[in-house]
Parts: sequence; C-alpha cells; structure tokens
Amino acid sequence: MKKIGIIGYGWLGERIAPALSAHYEIYTTTTTEEKAEKLNAKGLHAILASFPDYQLSGPYPKWDMMESLDVLIITIPISEKSCCVSSLYNRIQNLAAFVGDFKGQMFLMSSTGVYPDLDKEFTEVDIPVEKISGERMIKSKYSQVNILRLGGLMGDNRLLKNYNISNLEAAVNHIHYVDIAGILLNMIENETEGCLYNVTAPLHPSKSQVINAQKNIEDRKGALEVKGKKVLSSKLVSELGYDFQYPDPRTFHNN
Repeated sequence: MKKIGIIGYGWLGERIAPALSAHYEIYTTTTTEEKAEKLNAKGLHAILASFPDYQLSGPYPKWDMMESLDVLIITIPISEKSCCVSSLYNRIQNLAAFVGDFKGQMFLMSSTGVYPDLDKEFTEVDIPVEKISGERMIKSKYSQVNILRLGGLMGDNRLLKNYNISNLEAAVNHIHYVDIAGILLNMIENETEGCLYNVTAPLHPSKSQVINAQKNIEDRKGALEVKGKKVLSSKLVSELGYDFQYPDPRTFHNN
C-alpha cells in the first residue's frame, strides 16, 4: 500500500484522513504528545513536529519517513498573515529541512485569502504564485508542488450559522471537506504535479442565504444579485473534470 504523509493533523487533516486511509497508509505530524498517542492508537503513525518561525542553532531534523512516502500534504499555515516575511522564511526553512529533498507528489494547502476583498470574480491568473511569499518559497524548493487555495473550510461542526457573521449580503467562498478529499484523491490518482487551483464550491450564495438554509428559514428575497469577492474554481473543474459532491454551500449541513 502506498504511503501518504500529512504535515499538520488539525481540523482538515482529521477530516480528509478517513477518505485517504481507504486507499493509502497514513503518516502524520501533530504538536502534542496526547494527540500523537491517540492518532497512533488509530493506526495513523503520528509523530511530534512543529516548525518555529525563528532560526535554530542547528538544522531541523529530517522526518525519517520521507524516503518511504509517495505523497506529501502540507496543511500548516504558510502565510504572511500568520507571521512577517522573515519569520515565514524561517518557518519554511525548518519545514524544508524536515521534508528534505522530497521528489514525490506534493500538495500545499494555501488559502483564497490571498485575493483582495473586492467586488469581482477572481481566477488563479489574477494573483500568481510569485506574488505570494509562502507559496513562492515552497514552489522554489519543490517545483512539483500542487498549490490548492482553499476557500473557507466547512462541513461537520463548521457551519456559518454557528458564527458571529458580518456583511451578510456578501458572497461566500466555501468548500466542504469532503470535496477537498475528493480533489486530492483525483489528483493523486492522475499523478498531477505543479498545478495551482482555487478550491471553492462552484456556487457563491450570500452569507445570509447560507445561514437561512442552515436554520431552515425560507429565503424570501429570491434570486438577488450577490455582491462581493467570488473566487472561481472553474480551472479545477475544466482541467481535472472534478464533479463536486457539495457544489452549493447552502446544502453543506445536509451530510
């Protein structure tokens, strides 16, 4: 059985792992001993690893599993919003030392937050990898990396109605975790490399429409034009032929 490594077993890792483990053996990292023990008890081969945003006195130790992995998925934050550029550089250097000279298929989970909050539709060509520090640094080290710019992670216990939301008439750019797993499996099977994709549900209703659907409240406003940023996944659909299981965020609560 092929082996997949997931660096950063957080909310997303926990939800994509079951779909991946049906086809692949999972190895992962986490930041607490307690969580590592729980994951190992489930057969997920977890180790402790965190990637500080400062320069270490010596090189960060390489993951001893790297030579055995066929696929690597990086889910830890690689964003200027999480730290300044110099700190981000240090974090990526530590991550790269951990990964080493990996030649297999690789995925970086980025974010649609790279696009500005403007009332327009965005595709990947609007903000290329070279404009985003974290993506650019990873790409320069691993040219084969697939960069997936994920919309707001939703499904399971993450529903818009559970949060204090402003700007209710703005469009949502959400993605159900089931579709993230499906897209990963599609790309792994097709041995896709070096691609940049927006990963958002094809439909972009307003926040209020999504909340009303989740609260089972009838939408009396009808088909009004929804304003705000819309990040399109049309390139992904065209190139991968992927059929979304949850194309409409108004149905994300119907799992």
